[in-house]
Amino acid sequence: MDNILEETKFIMNKYHIRANKSLGQNFLISEDIVNTIVDSSEITKEDLVIEIGPGLGTLTKYLLEKASKVICIELDRKMIKILLDRFSGYNNFDLLNQDILQVNLKELIKYEKNDDSIKHVKVVANLPYYITTPIIMKLLEEEIELESITVMVQKEVANRLIAIPGDKETGAISYSVYYYAEAESIIEVPNSSFLPKPDVTSKVIKLKIRKEPPVNVEKKEILFRIIKCAFMQRRKTLLNALVNAKVFENKEKGEEILRKLNLNLTIRPENLSLQDYANITKLAFPSK
Repeated sequence: MDNILEETKFIMNKYHIRANKSLGQNFLISEDIVNTIVDSSEITKEDLVIEIGPGLGTLTKYLLEKASKVICIELDRKMIKILLDRFSGYNNFDLLNQDILQVNLKELIKYEKNDDSIKHVKVVANLPYYITTPIIMKLLEEEIELESITVMVQKEVANRLIAIPGDKETGAISYSVYYYAEAESIIEVPNSSFLPKPDVTSKVIKLKIRKEPPVNVEKKEILFRIIKCAFMQRRKTLLNALVNAKVFENKEKGEEILRKLNLNLTIRPENLSLQDYANITKLAFPSK
């Protein structure tokens, strides 16, 4: 930790930087964790890496050594000068001063893949915790040409993201992630690995993007709307939640659908598999 810690303190002093709480900034100072993130992302010289929120560039330095090209997307203008000073000498470094949620990643990747040396695209990031979910969902829902997403997020959020639907940690987002990716836990990260120390424990997770979804539905938008409706009232039974949300026309129709699928009438939203929700979608909204 000492090398990165000293380097971080030096950069913060040199540029008069303080962690911006409103941007969720906590600077990673553990060399072991940095190496674990880089190793688990399995970067090669055929990869374009998109790093979201590089901050002082702690991870960036290691990514540049492994990848064909690294594009950093950083919102904080104070970090831009630091990143340019540190890495503008690298011929495989690029930097965008933008909000990741506003970036057209499809166009960006399409342009970059005109370079025949780039075969795969991977996202690596120590994500700002206050917008973790919107970023993850953007990366998944826009069906960008990604191979994997290796990110550090708050532990409790990580557990929901990687939960197999039906597990005790399951939330609505668990089903979305499972639909698009195979998820795994890489390492738990104590708050002592950051400067300043956050109030929470973190976790590195990896999402490998699926070639094909694990369930077949005609309109995935309806599937995810049903899941969202179910979890908006997760203290209720699935039946009552979906009747209240008008997914089922009425209680009798809902009971009929659940019986057809051999699902208990008192089952709760978090106890269903993704396939169960896909089956409900097909029966509640049959193809015309």
